[in-house]
Amino acid sequence: MKAVTGVFASPSDAQRALSQFRDLGLAEDRVTLLTPKDKKHEPDVPISSTEQPGMGKAIGALIGGAAGLSGGPLLVAALVPGVGPITAIGLLGGAVLAAAGASVGALAGGKAEDAMTDGLPEDEIFVYEDALRKGRSVLIALAKDDAETAVFRELLKAEGAESTDAAREQWWIGLRSAEQEHYSSHGRNFGNDEKFYRLGFESALHARTRCMEYDQTMAEMDSKIEELEHQYPGVHVAEPFRKGYERGRDYYQQLCDESKAA
Repeated sequence: MKAVTGVFASPSDAQRALSQFRDLGLAEDRVTLLTPKDKKHEPDVPISSTEQPGMGKAIGALIGGAAGLSGGPLLVAALVPGVGPITAIGLLGGAVLAAAGASVGALAGGKAEDAMTDGLPEDEIFVYEDALRKGRSVLIALAKDDAETAVFRELLKAEGAESTDAAREQWWIGLRSAEQEHYSSHGRNFGNDEKFYRLGFESALHARTRCMEYDQTMAEMDSKIEELEHQYPGVHVAEPFRKGYERGRDYYQQLCDESKAA
């Protein structure tokens, strides 16, 4: 499976795109729509104190289409670290939110444990989170082959979605000036090192490792540096990558702290 993702500025456009995917017959474990929870316009959702195996503490709740969204079960995540409350349609939504470290509610029949997660883009989740923090909606569909991938991309484009790559660039543009100033203040050349600094920064935001202790991630970081050194022989990779990785960890921690304080 390959994830095909679109970022929407308009919730209604995102909902319309979801309906198009539903018309294609995609199952609950292959398509989801993530939206930031609008406390002004959505009803309060009861909090459950139960637990679902493998899904962490269940502090949200499953509700139907009452919140104004259609297309299957609606999973309410009480909190995505660094983002806040997020709603997600379908079983794939539960898998994405769990991968993001969210505390999620009870899921229909516990089916989320069996949801298809092959192809889940854990290295892109931080991009989705940034879009959600900005009040945008994220639609994710899992394609089974190249032909289906092409169809999904065209559908998203036709419905006005921005690509993940474009959203990722916007995210970095928003951070770049501060990171350049920080890096240059230590006597380093950001212009020469930005590529590997950014790779390190993004690597620190990978959903699988970003909450681990630093010493738990060192082996994976060293492996990535070694891979880059083979890919770019003779290029200074290690220092900018490590510096970017450390800043990426600080960035994510700050987002989490701000979320808790909100």
